[in-house]
Amino acid sequence: MVGGKGMMEEKTPRRGYAETDERDFSLESLKALRKAQEEIRWLLDRGYPVKNAVTFVCNHYLLSARQRIALTRATAQAGLIEGRKAKEVSACRGEVVSIDGFNLIITLEVALSGSVLIKCMDGTIRDLAGLRGTYRLIDKTDAAIALIGDKLKSMGVAGAVFYLDAPVSNSGRLKVRILELLAGCGYDVCVELASNVDAILKAKSYVATSDGIILDECSSWTNLAATIISESVSGAKLVDLA
Repeated sequence: MVGGKGMMEEKTPRRGYAETDERDFSLESLKALRKAQEEIRWLLDRGYPVKNAVTFVCNHYLLSARQRIALTRATAQAGLIEGRKAKEVSACRGEVVSIDGFNLIITLEVALSGSVLIKCMDGTIRDLAGLRGTYRLIDKTDAAIALIGDKLKSMGVAGAVFYLDAPVSNSGRLKVRILELLAGCGYDVCVELASNVDAILKAKSYVATSDGIILDECSSWTNLAATIISESVSGAKLVDLA
């Protein structure tokens, strides 16, 4: 792994974990979720807003708040999915990858924690963790950063720019940690703190994110979280809504 030092001072057992997940995403619950997803997708393809479609269908099936979040993140209309997949690239050799820092790191922390992740219709993997302006480094953070660093090295990238939301707590500490862990990794690494990360990434190519709003507008993107989880996190708990 790409080098590192020290331990995180903040210990959290499981990022993105909820006690109700065993029930909400059981095999029996998945039957209702997939039925609801079919109906939400039908409404989206006919122009209904996501929020309205999800609320209407999920009220009918009496789904929980976590299940509604999962369906919202997993489901999109056919045109958007086709557009996202058309811009996806896997070969990034010699390129500079623009990374949606919190988006990618938190997803990998959730995977390493064994908490629920959602396989989505556009091929991405999304978590159910809510950032809400507050972030703390945990005992999975170093491992998540190292996995990113190792994968980028194997891809032969020329560089990586991590964009972190400046208003989020501890963004400065995460910046320092990324630079410490990826020092000497063999490619250029930069970390930018910005108040408008989404707007910046929308104008980039070779973007590493699962944020649908960014995927719809960026020039190209790489499905880094899904690739790393598939290759390197054997204990990831994936709920298939793809």
